[in-house]
Amino acid sequence: MKLLSLILLLISSMSCGITQSVTMTNKATVTPYAEIPDYPTSYSSGNVIGRMIDGLGYRYYWATDSLTSTDLEYTISEDSRSCEFTLDHLYGLSKFILSVILSDPSIRENKETEMEWAEKRSMTLQNFKTASDTIKQMDEQAISELKIVFTRGDNVTEFPMWHLINGPIADAIYHVGQIVTYRRASGNPLNPNVSVFSGKNRG
Repeated sequence: MKLLSLILLLISSMSCGITQSVTMTNKATVTPYAEIPDYPTSYSSGNVIGRMIDGLGYRYYWATDSLTSTDLEYTISEDSRSCEFTLDHLYGLSKFILSVILSDPSIRENKETEMEWAEKRSMTLQNFKTASDTIKQMDEQAISELKIVFTRGDNVTEFPMWHLINGPIADAIYHVGQIVTYRRASGNPLNPNVSVFSGKNRG
């Protein structure tokens, strides 16, 4: 009986031309960054980097809020990458950022099974939040010792922490801006109450 009701609901939705939302529907699942956290109590390298990630998290949260299947499939041309492809890249960047801060390169090497978009969005936000919370608790010495490590076979290449800022963090902010443009072009513009300056929505 439940299966029959579900089939009738799907047929009804299709016949009405409804675009199904693919965002998180489980209210028990908490996704951070609906607003930016309060200011840190002091200025330090960890707090500054953490605040940059918080700003990224807030932008990502609202850039990806209420995306539909139409939004995910949108491309600017036939040979360009889709919105969903860019979101996959952002998920990878969130893992990369977290892996550096936790000094655990295996995080970005782990291959997850196929995920629904809602789960991927939640995990991306959680990665940003864990990375921010962790680095805010680290002292200057610990941060100065963080390295970006690439391993290709027997070759190991290391880069200082500076590259995390101008590399993955800046890259993620750039790609979030692309998502905002994509969704506007596909007819589902960003919530006009979003204020990236204050980190809290207006109204």
